[in-house]
Amino acid sequence: MNSHLQPLAGILLVLAVVAAPGCGGSSKTLSNALGPRGSASSGGQAGVAPASTGTTLLFNHVFIVMEENHSYSSVIGNSSMPYLNSLASQYGLATQYYGNTHPSIGNYFMLTTGKIVTNNDSFSGTVSGDNVVAHLLTAGKTWKSYAEGLPYTGYTGGNTGSYLKRHNPFAYLSNVVTSSVQKLNLVPFTNFKTDLASGHLPNYTFIVPNACNDAHSCSLATADSWLKKNIAPLVANATFQQSGILFIIFDESYTSDTYHGGGHVAFVSVSGNGPKGYRSDTFFQHQSALKATLQALGVTTFPGAASTAPNMTAFF
Repeated sequence: MNSHLQPLAGILLVLAVVAAPGCGGSSKTLSNALGPRGSASSGGQAGVAPASTGTTLLFNHVFIVMEENHSYSSVIGNSSMPYLNSLASQYGLATQYYGNTHPSIGNYFMLTTGKIVTNNDSFSGTVSGDNVVAHLLTAGKTWKSYAEGLPYTGYTGGNTGSYLKRHNPFAYLSNVVTSSVQKLNLVPFTNFKTDLASGHLPNYTFIVPNACNDAHSCSLATADSWLKKNIAPLVANATFQQSGILFIIFDESYTSDTYHGGGHVAFVSVSGNGPKGYRSDTFFQHQSALKATLQALGVTTFPGAASTAPNMTAFF
């Protein structure tokens, strides 16, 4: 089935992403992946989004890519990150976006639970209570966390190689780790290309590069090269430009920058239907990004601090 636009008390955008062409190959579409109004085929969960309100656009797929430990001023305008800066210039940029805390782990939990939960990067317990997965499942949405370096599907253990568990918050959530079904949504990043090609992308995609490729342990140039290689094919696709939305988010600034808790960081939004060259100087933190990921999918309930966070729907 070809994806198409469906009127639904506003505009409901249905995404059928086209995988990037390989070397010398032709591009492949994600055909037959989604039914009308976002219903998932191949045994997936139904993904019918509720009616939009006002002029807010609803999407069938949201992508979040996480980056690490650099300040807004070291990223935006930096010639070492030409690809990311081209996206920031062409699409959307939040100029007053701040992490919530130091070190990393509390920011990842804010992005998924609406709470900092802990500032202990060595935390090895489980996190119970409200979270983004609960709201996605209640709304009939599918999800996956694609983590680079994850040893195997369903892995909830500790750090291994360049994979850092604290950058993969879903591996702590009790409604994931105790569920034989939900745990299978923790997958290696290599599955992302496979899911693109086979037409099985979920509604909500959380992408975790490894500790080198997210700029945690390697340079910003390395991170930018990874983005261009792995994310540019998605962004450049015509179908994505019609109906997809992507957020690229730095979790925290340098440890010396404690302004608003986690310091000034870059947030870039990419959507073919969003405003072009858009800049927002509204104050935002990760709870607003959490809210935005759900709102973009038409979900109207939010965990923790996301329920009262400022809206980022202007980026839609």
